Amino acid sequence: MMSLAWSLKMASSDSAPTAEPVGPEQGDAYDKKCIFCKIVNREVDTELLHRDEEISCFRDIRPGAPHHYLIVPTKHVGNCKSLRKEHIPLVEKLVETGKDILQKNNVTDLSEVRFGFHWPPFHSVVHLHLHVLAPVSQMGFMSRLIFRPGSYWFITAEQLLQRLTSMD
Repeated sequence: MMSLAWSLKMASSDSAPTAEPVGPEQGDAYDKKCIFCKIVNREVDTELLHRDEEISCFRDIRPGAPHHYLIVPTKHVGNCKSLRKEHIPLVEKLVETGKDILQKNNVTDLSEVRFGFHWPPFHSVVHLHLHVLAPVSQMGFMSRLIFRPGSYWFITAEQLLQRLTSMD
């Protein structure tokens, strides 16, 4: 297990460590210490609601709303702070996959959905993951605080896309 000081240092740096391709399939970006890599590669007994070459989805183990999904790149990607302009299509695909999962679960009112990322160093896993929460009106006090847009620790998918678009 990594030391807390090391993980905070890595999480707060502008670029996340890059994973070497050591996954089960030749050429996959895979971090053998990353719990999300283990989940998407079925090394951990977690139900995958979606999995393809690019994107995977599973339920959050500590749901902040009746519907709380994590949408992750299937291949290891650092955190949202390490993203660049060329990652815009990836972020857009994460959001679209989140919308598809919600629709499959009969959530159609997108005004009651929050899409976002924890901003480093305020995240627990250094593998890019989009939180999809619905309905927002049923989130408890702590979830409203933890997933509050405009805070130091949470950025909406829209805010992240704006940030990436404005990069040179």
